[in-house]
Amino acid sequence: MPYVDRQNRICGFLDIEELENSGKFLRRYFILDTHQGSLVWYMDNPQNLPVGARHVGSLSLTYISKVSDATKQRPKAEYCFVINAGMRKFFLQANDQQDLVEWVNALNNATKITVPKSSDAVHSESQRLASNGNKKQVPYNKKIKKLKTVVTNQDGEVGHSVGGEKMGLRKAQNHPPYLHSRAGQDQTIIKAGYCVKQGALMKNWKRRYFVLEQNSMSYFKSDLEKDPLRIILLKEVHKVQECKHGEIMLRDNLFEVVTTSRTFYVQADSPEEMHSWIKAISGAIVAQRGPGRRYTWIFLILGIGE
Repeated sequence: MPYVDRQNRICGFLDIEELENSGKFLRRYFILDTHQGSLVWYMDNPQNLPVGARHVGSLSLTYISKVSDATKQRPKAEYCFVINAGMRKFFLQANDQQDLVEWVNALNNATKITVPKSSDAVHSESQRLASNGNKKQVPYNKKIKKLKTVVTNQDGEVGHSVGGEKMGLRKAQNHPPYLHSRAGQDQTIIKAGYCVKQGALMKNWKRRYFVLEQNSMSYFKSDLEKDPLRIILLKEVHKVQECKHGEIMLRDNLFEVVTTSRTFYVQADSPEEMHSWIKAISGAIVAQRGPGRRYTWIFLILGIGE
């Protein structure tokens, strides 16, 4: 879902058909900045990219005439909508129907032309005439020129390397391919998806694929890997909560998983995803520890008795 970041910009992941009529959608991180009057997209959340990393595409809001559902135009593209901008149409895919509706509304509201009230219009017109003096006025319709879409764009393939690491930013699936082979194992997968975590030594941030099971949470280099980079046993987790140092660390949607040996800082892609992960991990811990310690754990989650 799109969310408002600390700079009051609407942000979130979408898939975009960067090459017109190619039918190939690429995962990108979008920022709708009404103050700058632009819609820009990056390979990933700029917070996770090297300092100074540039966007891979941009579109001025003044060139957007309409944003609408494109299900009929692209029936094979699920949750698809289109941005009409001059002579170009940009087709994008949302994560679900609610995500589609929220992005369409946000973009239409950002590009909406506000017509002043009649009294304000008369006052503005009188001021304009006074400032222009006896200048001959040109009818408004003659001032309109054909707009050309100004777009900066770079080709980027899924698997593009950023900072030496391949970015697996393909559209999230409810059941990634390799999870089917895992389903036959003893543990049941509770939740899975991409998040960004801080490294233990270098303190850099890398996108990892997290899998929460009944007794553990693992993270992988991508959703195609079968061997985890690390397994965190839930019995070693003391607390999972929204990170209180998010502002200091300049990270949105940041939560922490506190274990016996280390605190893991994990950044979700939206506030909803962050709360979903916290709820899922907390629920798995409560289920694992049983009724004997359930209320103690709930008190810890709520911060009672600390």
